[in-house]
Amino acid sequence: MNIQTKLPLTEPTFFILLVLASGPQHGYAIMKETAALSDGRIRLSTSTLYEAIKRLLDLGWIERSPAASGIERGRERKAYKLTDLGRRILNAETARLQSLVSLAKQAEIGVSQ
Repeated sequence: MNIQTKLPLTEPTFFILLVLASGPQHGYAIMKETAALSDGRIRLSTSTLYEAIKRLLDLGWIERSPAASGIERGRERKAYKLTDLGRRILNAETARLQSLVSLAKQAEIGVSQ
């Protein structure tokens, strides 16, 4: 699979994958951490989050994490984690963004001199 054809990621997708890079998380934790990491720019509603989770599960970028799932207040809590493919996608997008930042810095240097 050519990972470059999957890029660029939408900002919400990038942040969901980024949150899951540190380990399995439940939906509510994904929502909270996404908002924190994005300085409040990305505030996922419950429906938006679970639509994204379904899409990422279908793509094989994330999977359910049975070890982190459980039952709380009578409801099943599902946790999710990155797959190897999801980690490769995240790494490729991170490298793409770093390249853009590098180009922008070079352009600034050229303009300011």
